Amino acid sequence: MTKSYDLILRNGQAVLPWGVERTDIGVTAGRIAAMGDLRGVEGETIDCAHLHILPGIIDAHVHLRDPGDPAVETLESGTRAALLGGIATVFDMPNTTPSITSSEQLEWKRGYAQGRAWCDIGFYVGGAKSNLDDLARLEIEPNVCAVKIFAGSSTGDLLVEDDVSLERAMRSGRRPIAYHSEDEYRLQARKPAYEGGGPHRLHAEWRDVECALIGTKRLVALARKTGRPAHILHVSTAEELEFLGQCRDIASVEVLLNHLTQTDEAYDRLGGMAVMNPPIRDARHMEAAWEAMANGTIDVVGSDHAPHSRAAKARPWPATAAGLTGVQTILPLMLDHVSAGRLSLSRLADVMAAGPARIYGAVGKGRLALGYDADFTLVDMGQRRVIEESWIVSPCGWTPFAGHACQGWPMATIIRGHVAMRDDQVLGAPAGRLVTFR
Repeated sequence: MTKSYDLILRNGQAVLPWGVERTDIGVTAGRIAAMGDLRGVEGETIDCAHLHILPGIIDAHVHLRDPGDPAVETLESGTRAALLGGIATVFDMPNTTPSITSSEQLEWKRGYAQGRAWCDIGFYVGGAKSNLDDLARLEIEPNVCAVKIFAGSSTGDLLVEDDVSLERAMRSGRRPIAYHSEDEYRLQARKPAYEGGGPHRLHAEWRDVECALIGTKRLVALARKTGRPAHILHVSTAEELEFLGQCRDIASVEVLLNHLTQTDEAYDRLGGMAVMNPPIRDARHMEAAWEAMANGTIDVVGSDHAPHSRAAKARPWPATAAGLTGVQTILPLMLDHVSAGRLSLSRLADVMAAGPARIYGAVGKGRLALGYDADFTLVDMGQRRVIEESWIVSPCGWTPFAGHACQGWPMATIIRGHVAMRDDQVLGAPAGRLVTFR
């Protein structure tokens, strides 16, 4: 009897944990069932002869703003954007309106995602001063990727800035906590000097290198004191990266696509469309980020997709809303970096699939290996495309990377064996599922 599979990817260059190899991949019941020469085997087939097969890409840092303002973003539109950008799984941040800080809100969000999510999804739960003693219970609720704590203020009402409260949070639970690391005391002390406004580049002057470094050093010191692992999000400075390179026993590192791609010239070119927290900095810090990519310091690259309306971004600084879109554009831009020789496809898969799965404990995600979820991102490194705002499906409708030409483009997103996006077309109905975490 001829063996058959539900889906066969034939003759693609697969980015495997041990290297890039040309192989066939067979899928049964949503999982990888075979790898090797599958000639003569039957099943729905995709010819991947001119494509690279990446493990399903994970964007571990998105703000889908739901509940919030549907004119800016929704869970449905944000996960649809993810699919078009080659993203198979997203982890959604808790600073919505209201924030996700309780079992009841998590239960609502789980139900709300069913039938709306186009890609697979996990949820952060927010750490706030009102729920610190509940975090040990909340972090192990179904489909929770991590506790998120804002140690420096940003969009939303979540803020835990003092050492006593931070230590209390760290002693409530065991899994890594994901931190927005800026020092709130320095931010507030410096704020009056900037309230009169000015050019957008003052954003990086106010939220300066010292603000980020002090915040990160405080968090790592408390992590060592309590033995609680820390995952430092959107690390933006050379000084932090050098410090965190010596803290691998207790801290892991996320860097954003923006800090690998943009420098402070963006403020003059884009105005409010360059304002984010922590800020875009000068070229020295971007060079340090690429050095950290090369030496292995970086564990995760995320988008920090954080849309706002055009009107909110057009307000004069410092009233400009902080946050940029990114879930749909992160992979094309990272593929362009691969084409430019800044990293390999294997390293890309490490920081955008295996790394997020490892840091957050996502079951069955992040690798091309037998028994894992049949999540694949098919990319054509010969495809040259220009990012255009007409392609962006988030309701806010803008991207800071409009006009950027990318060498390399996602051609298909496959989730648990289901072809969810192919050739710029989202297929079928929303079929995203909730991710399980260890």
